Amino acid sequence: MLANVFLKTMRDRWRGWTIALGSLIAMGISAMAAYQNIDPAIFDSMPEAYLSLLGLQGEMDVGALSISVVMGSYGAMVIASMAFTMGAAAIAGEERDGTLGLLLGNPKSRTHVLISKAASLVLFTALIVMLLSAATLLMANLLDVSIGDMDVFALGVHLVANCLFYGFLALFIGAWTGNRGAAIGISIGVMVVSFLAVGLLPLIEGGTDWVKIFPNYYFDGSGPLYNGIKWGDVGVLLGASAVFGACALVGVNRRDLKSQSVGITIMDRIRANPLTDKIIGRLAGAARVSSIWFKTASEYQTMLLLSAAYMFLIQGFMLGPFYALIPEATRAIGDQLPQEMIALFGGGNMSTPEGFYQIETFGMMAPVVIMIVTIAIGSGAIAGEESKRTMGLLLANPISRSRIIGEKTFTMLLYGSIVGIATFGGVAVGSITGNLGIDIGNIAATSALATLVGLLFGALALAVGAGTGRKKMAMWVAIGAAVFMHILNSFGEINNNLVAVQKLSPYYYYLGSDPLNNGMDWSGATVLVVVTALLTGASFVLFQRRDIRQRD
Repeated sequence: MLANVFLKTMRDRWRGWTIALGSLIAMGISAMAAYQNIDPAIFDSMPEAYLSLLGLQGEMDVGALSISVVMGSYGAMVIASMAFTMGAAAIAGEERDGTLGLLLGNPKSRTHVLISKAASLVLFTALIVMLLSAATLLMANLLDVSIGDMDVFALGVHLVANCLFYGFLALFIGAWTGNRGAAIGISIGVMVVSFLAVGLLPLIEGGTDWVKIFPNYYFDGSGPLYNGIKWGDVGVLLGASAVFGACALVGVNRRDLKSQSVGITIMDRIRANPLTDKIIGRLAGAARVSSIWFKTASEYQTMLLLSAAYMFLIQGFMLGPFYALIPEATRAIGDQLPQEMIALFGGGNMSTPEGFYQIETFGMMAPVVIMIVTIAIGSGAIAGEESKRTMGLLLANPISRSRIIGEKTFTMLLYGSIVGIATFGGVAVGSITGNLGIDIGNIAATSALATLVGLLFGALALAVGAGTGRKKMAMWVAIGAAVFMHILNSFGEINNNLVAVQKLSPYYYYLGSDPLNNGMDWSGATVLVVVTALLTGASFVLFQRRDIRQRD
């Protein structure tokens, strides 16, 4: 299998793409069923810029709303995330795992490896989008939802080009730096900033002229669902992807490859300084292996810094002054938005600063970014050590299994909390600089609850990894559960028959009490803490009772 890099990559990656496709299809079915209760006339009085913010154009009906959610917003983010994760892992991921040498030990050149990886990325992206487009048409037919003259496959072509842009961006960064975390972090930042900019800039005077510098404009700025394929926009995205691919090819052939992750971390620099080494030594222990939490913190520091900086600057600080620039008339239209339409985005309302921050920050992005950190640490805590064959080295020292889980859990709690604090600081500063008047205590309460939700799913990844020893399974179970619970909570807001079931979702205890307006819901926080503690406790039991995996 190693002789064929293309097939090996397809074999290694098909499960994640299949789970992503299944999740989006399930979301499409739910959206079409739920949106049948919406009166499309609500959109007639809304300005074009406001509809653009919601990713909506043309004549609105159930079909348009559902397709916009599944392929225009959630689908675009999910498939792009799969693409840039795969692109980042193509070269940098193999270097991090120490397996690139095995690949190149076969009679295959660096060029062959990169092209094979890139080809599998293109095939997966195109295939999943094609299947999602076909499934959307099938769902509409089975649920008797009219889509009229909407061109689903045209939107699919734009979606493929958009996702390949991010996939090849990550491939380029990873090939030149060998840093998988940087490749993923930069790609996430570009994607989210582009999404926000194209949606928000048209709301302020003169902002429309700037949207063309962002990739998301070339994805759906021309309205391919209604107007068909705009080959010029597709060409821009594919052309940029080709440039990224060519640059990646140059980078991987010019650079000395890493046999493993050998970069000097911030923690290493702290310990190397005589002034700080004594302090850190007292906190963490003199021997490196005795400070497992310190080692884990070093491994995920780049992810932490990128996540915290993004939440503070982009999702917090910058949105405050931006909201102040939006005309009052445009904000007021937010009162007309149906709850059914915005439930999938976590709720909120553009007419108030609190509602705006809930839509843009706390509804989705805050828990998602915190989960990126906590699920990564949780899934890698036990299963990751086993997959890297390093668990035996840890346990060969006088260190118990309980201590390993305890210290890695501590790092997960610490890093998740730091991202939550960065979120609080960014939103608080944004509110002050924009003179929005949001209650600081309520911001702290909402940030704390977002952190608890992120920690809960991180603890789930930890428990699955401790029980199975499989990192990918732990990661995808946690991600799948997070998506499913979000959908369950969202549609509980739409369908009264699901209100009782809605309480099974952790998101209900996060935003169900509207903490940004009402402050901390201590009962909800207690539920989240208890569930997280139970999952963490289960991790100790599962790991103690299981034989350590010696191979994947």
